[in-house]
Amino acid sequence: MTTIYGLKNCDTCKKATKWLDRFNVAYTFVDYRDNKPSPETLLEWAGKAGGFAAMINKSSTTWRQLPDSRKSPESDAEWKLLLREYPQLIKRPLVITDDGTLSQGFSDNGFKARFNIA
Repeated sequence: MTTIYGLKNCDTCKKATKWLDRFNVAYTFVDYRDNKPSPETLLEWAGKAGGFAAMINKSSTTWRQLPDSRKSPESDAEWKLLLREYPQLIKRPLVITDDGTLSQGFSDNGFKARFNIA
């Protein structure tokens, strides 16, 4: 089963779940504001995403409002602390399929390729 991590009020997450519904792809949705990912999960995601910095939505209001001192974590521990405090900084949706593959974001063509739909 595919797991979609995001925010229930995020327009991009809504588009992604509507797409999955339309193509009958089974999924579970997890709002990571209500169910904050564990530090171990964040570390695993960062490994699959290409690092913590690659997971960050730098165009978000939350990111822009952070003090500059918080925008340059120098260790995994600082990244994990930042993302536990502000899970909305994670690019969304974050999609994990049964085989453990992780992707972020939504596009029609991207999801068609990801879920092998012609």
